[in-house]
Amino acid sequence: MTLSFFDQFMSPTYLGVPLIALALSLPWIIYPKPTTRWLNNRLLTLQGWFLNRFTQQIFQPLSLGGHKWAALLTSLMLFLITLNMLGLLPYTFTPTTQLSLNMAFAVPLWLATVIIGMRNQPTHALGHLLPEGTPTLLIPVLIIIETISLFIRPLALGVRLTANLTAGHLLIQLIATAAFVLLPLMPTVAMLTAVLLFLLTLLEIAVAMIQAYVFVLLLSLYLQENV
Repeated sequence: MTLSFFDQFMSPTYLGVPLIALALSLPWIIYPKPTTRWLNNRLLTLQGWFLNRFTQQIFQPLSLGGHKWAALLTSLMLFLITLNMLGLLPYTFTPTTQLSLNMAFAVPLWLATVIIGMRNQPTHALGHLLPEGTPTLLIPVLIIIETISLFIRPLALGVRLTANLTAGHLLIQLIATAAFVLLPLMPTVAMLTAVLLFLLTLLEIAVAMIQAYVFVLLLSLYLQENV
């Protein structure tokens, strides 16, 4: 049976049970838990330093009201990075290539930022829909455009993460298939293709981390507008 390149994005099942739940729970198992000791091992020290630096960089522009989101957004970023990195391993499934999962992350968090803005400062939140100094004739058009752009934000978050990871996985599979096919025919070209595959894998590792960071960074910017 000939398999499609897109079969790798299908959620695997075992005895009729979807294994996506196992893939989502794995990141929380592999990370070491903090201890009450004054001196930790190197892994815990590195993990704590990374989380502190990320939290400072993301939440420094925000007011004190936005700092309540620090634990949530930091955990989300760590969760997304782990899912993206584990998905690069052979014979694994990447849950973040599913648009439904990414939208399940994006829509509630975006909606929470909008609700916070409408509750705390409704005039300021609605003011984003109409820039100051707009000509009278353009007011209805600009309000419609800004409203559409507001509701497109969660879709852009989910589609950006899904599209980047899906494209990377497809490129890796295509180049790996080409290397295996060319190996008995043209070994030199196959070796060059393998080198290209290695470089692309390094690029995908960077993309996996950058996309998780961008996802959380955009959510923090949306939060900054409404806090």
